[in-house]
Amino acid sequence: MSLLFSPTQFGPLKLQNRIAMSPMTRSRAINNVPNELMAQYYGQRASVGLIITEGTSPSADGLGYARIPGLYSQEQVAGWRLVTDAVHARGGRIVPQLMHCGRISHPLNIPKGGSRVLAPSAVAAKGEMWTDSEGMKPLPVPEAMTEADIKQTIEDYVTASRNGIAAGFDGIELHAANGYLLEQFLRPNSNIRTDAYGGSTEKRARFLLEVADAVIRAIGKEKVGIRISPFGTFNDMPLYPEMEADYAYLASQLNERGLLYIHVVDHSSTGAPKVPDSIKATIRRASNCHVILSGGYDPVRAEADLVANRADLIAVGKGVLANPDLVRRWQTGAALNMPDPATFYTPGEKGYTDYPALG
Repeated sequence: MSLLFSPTQFGPLKLQNRIAMSPMTRSRAINNVPNELMAQYYGQRASVGLIITEGTSPSADGLGYARIPGLYSQEQVAGWRLVTDAVHARGGRIVPQLMHCGRISHPLNIPKGGSRVLAPSAVAAKGEMWTDSEGMKPLPVPEAMTEADIKQTIEDYVTASRNGIAAGFDGIELHAANGYLLEQFLRPNSNIRTDAYGGSTEKRARFLLEVADAVIRAIGKEKVGIRISPFGTFNDMPLYPEMEADYAYLASQLNERGLLYIHVVDHSSTGAPKVPDSIKATIRRASNCHVILSGGYDPVRAEADLVANRADLIAVGKGVLANPDLVRRWQTGAALNMPDPATFYTPGEKGYTDYPALG
């Protein structure tokens, strides 16, 4: 029997199979509030074992891209309840990915009254960002976070995590990958602080671990996962010599905390540097945590990594985006719909809920 399509116990969660839906920004949350269209989208894809939602901001300051959702208001909680109800009605499990964008943001994408672009240090990332009001804009120089900002942001993660449970989610994922705030603290190019949150590996990892500890205290370690991207270069995160040692330290610290899972991103299939097998093995040895691997998987490679015990779940992104019934298509060998990149981030149902299912 295929491991990939077999039910599995994932911490406290009974999953239908070992396929996870990767978090993917889709920019359909008008005014940053989840809606019926998003409920339809996630409900269509509830045949995967675990859905990890698009990046969801824990605060107004954490918003970066246009039309991404949040989890800091009661209106957002009510909107997400539509989503979780739709997924659970179809037997699925779902967690939100909490993503504070940090310096990957623009004031035009943040509501008035929350228009501070925050980061570990006042170091701008290279690149531009889309804004609905003025089109593409250069990424700004962020404000270096004060200790008061750090304390408030930790509290924001706690509030968002509690809101997530109130909205019916089965846990939460902390986004510490792809160049967003938690990883910005970890990486020495974006964190040039000289206080207790910068310098050594331990100090650069401190904020991430304090967030994890606070969320664990709030909702329980069995409901907390984390996504990391060792050797990832997205959003101006260059490689550096101590990277493997930094992520080995982080893996050991997360293992001590016994989180539900560690989700490892490997974007080498799209041209990014490959995550060394030694890092994946180090993370896998963190035996107090389940492991999710992602990055260009097809069913054959996914099955092989499960059989070799390299992971507990395999996450798939664009394949699930374009195929709401990917599980069935993989099981039967049916042809796949091809994703349409032109509609990845546009508002409306085109390229979102209109991908056909078999039959």
